[in-house]
Amino acid sequence: MTSKQDRLTVIPLTLDDACEVVERLHRHHRKPRGHRFSIGVQRPNGALCGVAIVGRPVSRVFDNRLTVEVTRVATDGTPNACSALYGAAWGAASRMGFLRVITYTQDSESGASLRAVGWKPIAELRPRAGWDTPSRRREDRGTDGVARILWEQRAKDAPELPSVEDLRNEIRNEILCEAVGCGRPFPLRVGRGRPARYCSTACRVRAHRAAKVSA
Repeated sequence: MTSKQDRLTVIPLTLDDACEVVERLHRHHRKPRGHRFSIGVQRPNGALCGVAIVGRPVSRVFDNRLTVEVTRVATDGTPNACSALYGAAWGAASRMGFLRVITYTQDSESGASLRAVGWKPIAELRPRAGWDTPSRRREDRGTDGVARILWEQRAKDAPELPSVEDLRNEIRNEILCEAVGCGRPFPLRVGRGRPARYCSTACRVRAHRAAKVSA
């Protein structure tokens, strides 16, 4: 049972204030560039012990104007701080008219803080090679090569999300062609079976020849 002495209070934050805490406390992410809103939790003595930043979904296939994403959560380890932030993020988003909030955890994380406030895991996503491509330069997010779990909290009348396969195809679209000497992004191929490993027939043939030579 939480005593009055241990009770946490949720407060609104500016993006700059939230980002300062993320830069100081987050294990593998840097601060984001924008947000829809940010919140924090503080102890009874006024000390800020954690923040959550909520923004547009990183994946374009989920960005339907009714969905937001918790892009960062960072705490100093205070018990129940993460659960308070995830619960408050959904509460604030739903009052603003959003019908769904999503977030991701690494597959090595238990998700206990999310489960405690009613979030549900809806998909397992394979590791990706990275988000940086020649057509869209981006820094390492700190989670490249790590499998992730997609979670959601939603209203009863929330529309269905696009399929996980659509999301995986979008991810594949950002991975460079594996053929030696190519390196171009994959074309998006939603609904056409398993995404190709190579961007063209010529690249596939070149890769197979190279594999035979090295065998």
